Formats: sequence, structure tokens, C-alpha cells
Amino acid sequence: MNEFSSQAGHRAWLVSQSQLPQGFRVGTRKFAFDSVELKKASSMTLTVIALNEPTEAFSCLFTTNSFPGAPILVGREVAASGKIGAILVNNKISNVCAPDGVEDCRATCDSLAELLEFQSTEILPGSTGVIGWKLPVPEILEQLPAAVADLQATSILPAAEGIMTTDLYPKVRSQNVGDARVVGIAKGAGMIEPNLATMLVYLLTDAIIAKDELDAMFRTAVRSSFNRITIDSDQSTSDIAAVLSSGTVAVPDMDRFQSALNQVCQDLALDLVRNGEGVKHVVQIAVREAPDSEAAHRLAKDVANSPLVQTAICGNDPNIGRLLMALGKNMESVCPEYDVSNCQVRIGGRIVFENGACIVNGEVESQLSEYLKSAALYETQAPDAEGKFHPPVNWPTHERLVEIEIILGVGDGSAIVWGSDRTHEYITENADYRS
Repeated sequence: MNEFSSQAGHRAWLVSQSQLPQGFRVGTRKFAFDSVELKKASSMTLTVIALNEPTEAFSCLFTTNSFPGAPILVGREVAASGKIGAILVNNKISNVCAPDGVEDCRATCDSLAELLEFQSTEILPGSTGVIGWKLPVPEILEQLPAAVADLQATSILPAAEGIMTTDLYPKVRSQNVGDARVVGIAKGAGMIEPNLATMLVYLLTDAIIAKDELDAMFRTAVRSSFNRITIDSDQSTSDIAAVLSSGTVAVPDMDRFQSALNQVCQDLALDLVRNGEGVKHVVQIAVREAPDSEAAHRLAKDVANSPLVQTAICGNDPNIGRLLMALGKNMESVCPEYDVSNCQVRIGGRIVFENGACIVNGEVESQLSEYLKSAALYETQAPDAEGKFHPPVNWPTHERLVEIEIILGVGDGSAIVWGSDRTHEYITENADYRS
């Protein structure tokens, strides 16, 4: 478990994770522009992740939101075309339901393709930021040559920083499998309730692997990671999870490669929750002995997404009643006529509900409150003169979790979901998001 006492320590660890696999280059460019909608100066970063040669070994999973952004629409076409040579990402503006959004997206991809001497259908786009705003296409086209000139084959860290919006810090994770390497980056702080994706996640590997095999492995990894996290139950319109292979290094053991892929995805998924807007506690909810795994997943999500459970954890209040309420509100739909005397609930390993009754007293409450405090990433700060909250740190101080275990005693289904608390900072962040 990582613990970081300073931003410099966290930064050094990120650098140690960031070596690019063979066959990839990364370049970024930050620039100023005047937003059409607000008529004021804004800044944007372009991020280019380029292969030395386009690859057929990739997998892309897109959001299923019914109002997809232009990069999702174009990205689906790119994925269907059979090859990807580069990824182009801009932050600040998500290019969702904006005037001429698809045309603007294609124009930027065309320009990058020409600079890299690839086909336009080989550029996978991604945008993140404000919904409804129009991309500053002239400025993007002007700045793309500088982003390409910046391409280097050493570190993915500039890309992890370039795709950030309200994220407090960049997210990078990696694993080695023999001489092959898997490295991934992720962006996401709000609108985290996945159904295939709902964030920006890019994984790169130099492993020699067939497209069909990589696709199957990636879907397996995503099911147990990005599809098991939630911050606010809102699914984004814009986001994507993708893995690309340059196919240059033999893999000694495909089972080990699957494990490495799983680990990178799970680590990034937890990083997304840990860096969620205003998040102070990361909460792991395990439901066991459910009728089946799908029922376990649904019930774990009910607990994770409960505003009352989230706010209690924010206040370091072990309010077991709220937890039971959230667990029970949809129980009838997955486990009709459930006998609550079969249920056991644990917080931090301590039994707090068993044989149909809560196990609560002053000592237990005090110990559980201290347990919640020990899992907090930082303490709540007083708001500033404008009523805004600011976290005292912009790096993850540790990786501890609030562990909640629910044993239903009626089957062999199980699932784990990772969620967060709901804080004053979250409300402020989103109330002031566009202002």
C-alpha cells in the first residue's frame, strides 16, 4: 500500500511508473483561447499518443449514454475501421451536442493524421470538459504541429497530466510481464458511474498479442475494475477506455499478462475514485453469499450510491441504520421475501449487524468513528471568503479504504464495488464548475 507524505514523493513515484512501452511516443501542447460561449480567456491542453506504426491490436469500450459526444461517434467509426495509429485528446471542452461537433472532431483528426502521415480513420479522438461548448478548431489546428514536435518515447506522464480537468493529480499505473510492459493513464473526477467506460482511460502495451485475444482480456479487466466504481451515479456522455498494443515484445505467459492488465485497470479505477471531486474516503463494499453475482453487484451499488450513507461516511459517523436502509430498499427485487436474520454486516472487519439486530454501543461507535477518520485522505477545511472549499493537499496521501462487508447467506454470488463519500467540497466543485 502506497503512502505519500509530500507532493514531491508522489511525483517521484509517478515518474517511476511512467516508462513508455516500446513503439509509443507522447507529446502535449497547452495554449490559451477565447471561449465562444463565455467570451473570456480559457486554456486547453492537446495530448497526442502516437504509435510508430498503426496497429490492429486494440480494444475500445465506449460510454453507452444516449447523448454521446462527437469523439464517441467518430471513435466508434475509427474502432470499426480496423487500425489505430494515434490518440488525440483535448481537455476543457467535451464537444458534446455542440454545433458542428462531429465535423470539428474530424477536422482535428484529419490534421493530426496528415502530420503523422497516417490515415484519418486511424486517429482515435477524445474530449473532456464542459458539455455543449464548441471546440476552438482554428487554435487546435494551429497548435497541433507543436504537440507533434514534442513527441518523445520516454514517459507517459505528460499525457496523464494533459488529459486532466478537475483532477487534483495525474494517474499512472504500470506492470511488467517479462520484457513486455503495460502502462495506463486515467482521467476522471466526477460523472463516474460506468457502463463500459465513463472516464478517459488509455492503456498501452508492447506485448505481441492478437486483436481478438486483447479485446477479450480487456473486457475481462474492465468488468472487474472500471465497471465496479461509482462516485455520484452519473454516467458521462464523453468517455472511453482503450488499450493499444505496438506488438513488439513476446509475452512469456498470457495468464500473467491478463493478471497485469487486471491489476493496472483496478489500480487506475481506485485512483479515479480516490481523486473524485471532493472525495475524502474511498469505500469498498463487498456483498457475499447473494443469489448471484448480478444481485450482489446491484445491492453493493445501492449502498455505494446512497447519499445518506455517503454523507455519514463523510462525517466519520458509523450510522449503521443508513447502511441497512440502502441495502434493503431494493432487496425485494433481487431476493424476494429475504429473511434479515441471515444477514451479517461488518465495517472494518467488526460485526455491526447479525441475527436481525444491530450490535452497537458507545465503545463500538467510538472505535468505528476512529476507523473512518483513519481512512480519510484529508480533513475538511473551512471555506474561504467566497464560500469555496479547497483540499489541503493535491496528491493521494494514502490508499486506505473504508471496508464494508455484507454477507447475505442465501447463495454463492459475490461482487465488490468501490465508491466514495459525499462532501461539502463535491457540492462546491460542481456548483461552481462553469463559473
